Amino acid sequence: MSRAFTREENSEAAVSDIGERPVSTHRNLVTPEGLARMDAEIADLREKLAAAEAEGNREKIALVSRDLRYWTSRRETAEVSKPDPSDEVVRFGMSVGIVDDDGNEQRWHIVGEDETDVSQGKISHVSPMALALFGKGVGDVATVNGREWEIVSISV
Repeated sequence: MSRAFTREENSEAAVSDIGERPVSTHRNLVTPEGLARMDAEIADLREKLAAAEAEGNREKIALVSRDLRYWTSRRETAEVSKPDPSDEVVRFGMSVGIVDDDGNEQRWHIVGEDETDVSQGKISHVSPMALALFGKGVGDVATVNGREWEIVSISV
């Protein structure tokens, strides 16, 4: 067997071993902005796939195809949810201001799992903090990891 043939087999094995991206078992709630970002991601991946196919880059085709399958699946199961501005308790899609006993303040926007970006103040609706905040109003206290946080503001 030639070395070239062996390398090709190893390359094919590496490409086939990339695995799928894990899909959450939770409801796929998304904000309207999250849905738009999903659509943009799918469009971008389709362009990348076409470019990879034109190049004949099998590894890139496999990686982009995997990501495209993930985002297409997430798009198909997405449930857009908009909070009612008149709600006085924390719901999906709302921003919540909280303060702890030491006066540390934080503001979280509760979004879908694929929209989560803690550095931007966006937490998943299935995170412990979001679950502790749901259904509570201004003045109520949520306990997370032994710390108490008072809700000081709620907005859409």
